[in-house]
Amino acid sequence: MKLRFLGKNSNVGDCPTLYATDRGTYLVQGWRIFANDLLMHLELGVGETAVEVPTELFEHLTKDGLATGEIRRVEDPIVILTPGGTFVVQGQEVTDTEALAQMEIPDYETVVEVPKTAITALLEEPLEADLQRRAQPAL
Repeated sequence: MKLRFLGKNSNVGDCPTLYATDRGTYLVQGWRIFANDLLMHLELGVGETAVEVPTELFEHLTKDGLATGEIRRVEDPIVILTPGGTFVVQGQEVTDTEALAQMEIPDYETVVEVPKTAITALLEEPLEADLQRRAQPAL
């Protein structure tokens, strides 16, 4: 898998980072989630995990030719907004040794792979029906 660095949120050390791949996906490097209360609410499939990243990380999507990097639709299971104002991103955990060798990943981070189509769909304005559904109180 070939990677193209899009950006990170710090100039110092390792931190959440965004990459585009030659497979029509994005790799999101972020903080491992150890909080059991959060993990209990995720439905992780085989080989999946989730990472936590600052919301600003997706601003780097503009370097991949997208008009905006602002996530406008927060939808499970791809992206969840935490009470702390960060995103939890769910996807296939990256195990490709060639790809991992191109990154610097500290022990407290990991990497998930998410289809570009799933991420770009989150950049679209919510439809009227989506807004109404979110406004309805949960029964």
